[in-house]
Amino acid sequence: MPHTPSFTPKELARILEKNGFVLKRVKGSHHYFVNIQTKKIAVVPMHQKDLPKGTLLAILKQAGIDKNEF
Repeated sequence: MPHTPSFTPKELARILEKNGFVLKRVKGSHHYFVNIQTKKIAVVPMHQKDLPKGTLLAILKQAGIDKNEF
């Protein structure tokens, strides 16, 4: 079983942008990214610490990105 790397919210936002997502709106500390082609939405909590493993995996699932790509 491969190890899941940890990411900061800013690093995850860059990964989403490389996969075709654009920042749609900001509400509080949550950034909403939308992929125009797939119509998928990913919500990233922009806090200072690394994202917990479960949160990271849930965001990747929302975005339709395979966790094994990392």
